[in-house]
Amino acid sequence: GEEVYIAGIMQHIEEAGIHSGDSTSILPPVSINQKNLNQIKRYTKKIALSLKVIGLINIQFAIKDNVVYVLEANPRASRTVPFVSKTTGIPVITIAAKVIAGKKLKDFKLKSYEDIKYIGVKESIFPFQKFPRVKMFLGPEMRSTGEVMGIAESFGEAIAKAQEATGAPVPVSGNIFISVRSEER
Repeated sequence: GEEVYIAGIMQHIEEAGIHSGDSTSILPPVSINQKNLNQIKRYTKKIALSLKVIGLINIQFAIKDNVVYVLEANPRASRTVPFVSKTTGIPVITIAAKVIAGKKLKDFKLKSYEDIKYIGVKESIFPFQKFPRVKMFLGPEMRSTGEVMGIAESFGEAIAKAQEATGAPVPVSGNIFISVRSEER
């Protein structure tokens, strides 16, 4: 109730509106500017302290036109906690349980997720390959049936490892089509 420790900020590749469980996530973020990261940290601390959270809180943000929006704040653990723990090497659940039981955050020697020297990527596994009649589009309803992760020194290698772990590796030959929206030009 006195301090806030940010275990990690995960960047989703998919846009807001796609269920977070279906989104590819990156830790630490690779393309969020420092101004927006600082705003996310400030908002996180303000929300956690205002809600008097002792334990875990999962907050989802969206950034549009360089403005940070709060989508939701859930004072509970989520499926992202094991990914954050595995990526950072910090036993987040154990620490949260001890804090709930009365220990203080300052009792732990917590390092920053920003100090890791590699990238972690969480990739979702979908049933589309096994169930061809399942709709293949993503939206607010979660469709994934599992998740895998890839860790490497670069984002490209980490995402390639995660994608390969899904059983649908990134193709190394063929053609692609890239569409750029007018507001991104």
